[in-house]
Amino acid sequence: MEQTYACDLAAIELARQRIRSHLHETPVITCQALDAMAGRQLFFKCENLQKVGAFKYRGATNAVLSLTDEEAQNGVVTHSSGNHAQAVALAARTRGIAAHIVMPSNAPAIKRAAVEGYGGRVIRCEPTLEARETTAAEVIAETGASFIHPYNDPHVIAGQGTTALELLEQVSGLDAIITPVGGGGLLSGVSIACRGLAPEIMILGAEPAGADDAARSMEAGKLIPQEGPNTIADGLLTSLGELTWPIIRDHVERIIRVDDDAIVSAMRLFWERAKLVIEPSAATALAAMLDASTTLEPGIERVGVVLTGGNVDLAQLPWQQGNGE
Repeated sequence: MEQTYACDLAAIELARQRIRSHLHETPVITCQALDAMAGRQLFFKCENLQKVGAFKYRGATNAVLSLTDEEAQNGVVTHSSGNHAQAVALAARTRGIAAHIVMPSNAPAIKRAAVEGYGGRVIRCEPTLEARETTAAEVIAETGASFIHPYNDPHVIAGQGTTALELLEQVSGLDAIITPVGGGGLLSGVSIACRGLAPEIMILGAEPAGADDAARSMEAGKLIPQEGPNTIADGLLTSLGELTWPIIRDHVERIIRVDDDAIVSAMRLFWERAKLVIEPSAATALAAMLDASTTLEPGIERVGVVLTGGNVDLAQLPWQQGNGE
């Protein structure tokens, strides 16, 4: 029996129609110096230039706009310490509904301020997944708000997949696409879009060695939860979900691990050579392409690299802390 997934190409195309007027169609850039270092042509899809500074706005907007009026009347709630929190807050403001954002107490103040700047109500909790989920459940009980999961949601996956629809129109003849992987919403959406429109393209994921549940899951052939992640790429700390895992299992050729030193080095290199700000999570995909141990099949010459975000605390740059040197 044919495998069915949480999302299909039709859902991604519908998401694009729904959210198109609310998004930036982000540019694709190239850099000859980075091509030379990688030994192949890299085409950078700049989701660091998306609204809220990250691809997360695609999925959050699709999820919020997909709610019925009845589902939306009491607003939305999510738990997130970063880009998804900001994305849901802005998407809710766009629809004119309330956004209740559960954030761990150790979330950077700059990110809390951004959520509040988009009109979101921040509810603090202890920095554990259990506390996040419990607090979100309490907010739902109190408000009747609809929950928007950061990645384990069909509408979120479909929204993230619109990244690939744009990239495939912007660059012809790609041999592979690589995205970072945390919860797997982006990688899942990109996989579904490419399998429907360009099945010959190799789909790759990039993951920190200190948060490598996707790589370990692929090796084991079953979903292995993330335990005790430790990486500078704070957007990639989460485990794959039960909706994203089957898509990644069946459609992604490989997950490439990179260590934090390589991530920091790639981040700094991109700032210096491409003159654009990316965050560590986004740099993970570039780090995988620059790693000398990354061997790809012959003929993989043109690679799309999704730069997932550019939200960085400029007062806490990793190379100013003695890392990545």
